[in-house]
Amino acid sequence: MDLIVALVREYGIGIVFLNVLIEQFGAPIPAYPVLMVTGAIHGHSLAQQLLLIAVAVLAALIADGVWYAMGRRYGRRVLARVCKVSLSPDSCVQNTESLYGRWGAKSLLIAKFVPGFASIASALAGAVGTTPARFVLFDGLGALLWVGSAVLLGGLFSSTVEDLLAVLAQLGQWGLLLLGLAFAIFIARRWWSRRQVIRSLRMERLTVDELNDLLGGSDLPVILDVRAGTAFEASHIPGAHSYDPHAKGARLPAIDPEASVIVYCACPNEVSAARIAQLLRRAGIQRVRPLLGGIDAWIDAGYQVHGKSSAPA
Repeated sequence: MDLIVALVREYGIGIVFLNVLIEQFGAPIPAYPVLMVTGAIHGHSLAQQLLLIAVAVLAALIADGVWYAMGRRYGRRVLARVCKVSLSPDSCVQNTESLYGRWGAKSLLIAKFVPGFASIASALAGAVGTTPARFVLFDGLGALLWVGSAVLLGGLFSSTVEDLLAVLAQLGQWGLLLLGLAFAIFIARRWWSRRQVIRSLRMERLTVDELNDLLGGSDLPVILDVRAGTAFEASHIPGAHSYDPHAKGARLPAIDPEASVIVYCACPNEVSAARIAQLLRRAGIQRVRPLLGGIDAWIDAGYQVHGKSSAPA
C-alpha cells in the first residue's frame, strides 16, 4: 500500500490522465475519486493543480472526440454500442436522446455528472450533426466543470484525504485489500443492477421478419416507436407512431385493447420497448411485444424505413 500511495504522489497526474481517458471511453472505472485524491495531494501548489486540470480535461476531450467522430461516421447506430461497453442501464440511449433533444449541445455541460451519459452524449452530438466547434466548446466547458469541481473538493478536504491515505498506508496490504474490495463491490452492484433490469423485462419478442409478414397481412398491428422524437423523424418503421415517454406532456395514442401492438426502440436488450410493453399490459392491452433488435435489426434486415434519413438527396 505504501508503494501505491507513493506512486499516486509521484505519478498522480499521469494516472489521472489514463483513468479519465479509460472512463470516458466507457469503462466502469470511476475517475472522480482519483481526481479528488490527486487534487488533495497537490493542493499546496496552484501550478500543479492547474496542470492536473489541464491534463484531465485533455484526456476527456480525446475520448469524447473519438465518440463524436464515431457518431458522425456511423450515426445513431453507434449509441447502442456505447451502452454495451459500460455497465450503465440499457435505457441510457433513450434518456440521452431525450435530454439532448431538449437542450442540444448545452447538455454536454452536465454530461459528465450523469452516470452513463458522457460517452452517449458525445456520440449523439456527432450523430445529429452538431458542429465540431460547438461540440468542443460545450464539451470542453463541461469537462472543465467536472474536473475543476473534483480538484476543488480535493483541495478543500486535503487534510482529510491525507489522513485517509496515511491510514491506508499504515494498514499496508489490508489497505490495498480494502480498496480492491470497494472497487469489486462497485462493479458488482452495477452489474447486478443491470442484470436485474434485464430479468425484470423478460417477455416474448417479435422478430423483424415476423413484423414484416404482419405488415403484409390484413390484420395490421399498432407499431409504437418509443425513441426520442428527433430519432423518429430521422428514420422509423413505416406506419409507426411516435411516443417519447420522456417528452413533456407525452401521451400514448388511443389503442384498442384487442389490437396487436409492437413496441421498438434502439437500446440494448430492448429495455425501453419492454418497459412500455409492460405498462401497456398493465393497462389491459395483452397482445403487445417488443421488437427483437429494435430499429437497428429492422434496418440490418434491409427493410424499408421512412423519415428524413431515408429521403432521396
